[in-house]
Amino acid sequence: MENPNLLSPSVLAFVGDAVYGLMVRTALAEVNRPSGELHKLSVKLVNATAQAEAFKLIEAELSEKELSVFKRGRNFKTGNTPKNSSGGDYHTATGLETLFGWLYLSNENERAKSLFNIIWQNYLKD
Repeated sequence: MENPNLLSPSVLAFVGDAVYGLMVRTALAEVNRPSGELHKLSVKLVNATAQAEAFKLIEAELSEKELSVFKRGRNFKTGNTPKNSSGGDYHTATGLETLFGWLYLSNENERAKSLFNIIWQNYLKD
C-alpha cells in the first residue's frame, strides 16, 4: 500500500475488521477446542462492546499518530446503527478496527501484534 494515510477511515476499518478477527482466531487456535466452541469464543471477542474494552487496554500504549488514526475512525460517520451495543462502543470499536487496518497496511505488523498481545493477555485473565 503506497500511503494508508490517504485511505478513508471506512476502508481502514474494513481491513482492520478482518485483521483483528484473524488475530483473535489465530490466538484461539492455540486453545485447541472444537470449532463450534472456538466460534463462540471469537464472537465474544469480536464485537463492539469487547473491542471498546480492548481499546481501553491499549490506549495508554498508543503513539500520537496511532491515537490520531484511532480518532479518525472513531469520529467517522458510518450511518450504521449498532444492534447489540451502545453508539459509543460502536464508534470506539470502529476506531480500533481503523487502527488495526492502518497498522496492517503500513506494514506495522509487529506493532499490531504487540498491541493485540496486551488485549489477549487481559482476555486470558478472565
